[in-house]
Amino acid sequence: MIKIYKNTDNDLTLKELNNIEKDSWINLINPTKDEIKQVADSVKIEQRVIKEVLVEKNLPQIKKMEDCILIVIDIPYKNQIKYNTYPLGIIICNDLHIITVSLKETLLLNKFINNEIANFYTAKKSRFFIQILEETSKEYTNILKEIEASIENKEKGLLNSTSNKQLIGLLNIQKSLLYFITSLKYNNTVLEKISKEYVIDIYKEDLEYLEDTIIDLKQCIELCNIYREILDSTIETYSTIISNNLNVAMRFLAGITIVLSIPTMISSFYGMNVKLPIANNPHASLIILIISIFISVLIAIWLKKKKMF
Repeated sequence: MIKIYKNTDNDLTLKELNNIEKDSWINLINPTKDEIKQVADSVKIEQRVIKEVLVEKNLPQIKKMEDCILIVIDIPYKNQIKYNTYPLGIIICNDLHIITVSLKETLLLNKFINNEIANFYTAKKSRFFIQILEETSKEYTNILKEIEASIENKEKGLLNSTSNKQLIGLLNIQKSLLYFITSLKYNNTVLEKISKEYVIDIYKEDLEYLEDTIIDLKQCIELCNIYREILDSTIETYSTIISNNLNVAMRFLAGITIVLSIPTMISSFYGMNVKLPIANNPHASLIILIISIFISVLIAIWLKKKKMF
């Protein structure tokens, strides 16, 4: 899908265009081969530049080419059971156009489309890129808050659990945090390369944006590391708790089995064709029942003292 947008200093409202113009923003979402060719021919870049972004496990990077600058960053997303990242490509073409390329629609770019970002101009391409990184950091932070709430929720379910379901949920979160840490570190490397090597021309008024974004990314990395350490400790602790809960259940069942086996054993003895005490007593059944119950109660009390119940 191809969408073309543009705004100006005189009119900050983003408008959708039918054709590519100077200083426009071209947003490609899982484009077809024909759409890639159409855009590449229009802005005079090689098709492989766009295709490179569409590799799902492509790592964040920055490449300066003859006709454009390619920047790939990782942005977070959430599916039904876990969190992950996927690449977002930003291509600045001869300071005339900016292209964003992604495999799927992202809420992050929708903020720009819906005019929710202050001081956003399609003509100011370096600022646009920095603003995308800034919103990416916010997106990571928001998802980390969701992860924190999810961890707390699963911890409550683990306290009295003997199932691995909640523990598997924590392991999925742990894996997601590992993806986040890796992606954030690569994103930070890209930003620091831009700030130190001046790969992109950045205006003085945008340097503050860049510095703040680098700080935000580093804070996200630290937050991810903290959550991962908490999760490591939590998973280890609750693995022990689940094992202990299972042992408690097994002890209880073993105790019940012992107590219930007493009447069965006594009844079995008196079912044999041999002479036993009180076997000929007219009240033998009642006496045997009372003796069985008495012995069972004594054993139950003893097992209780041994914490089998």
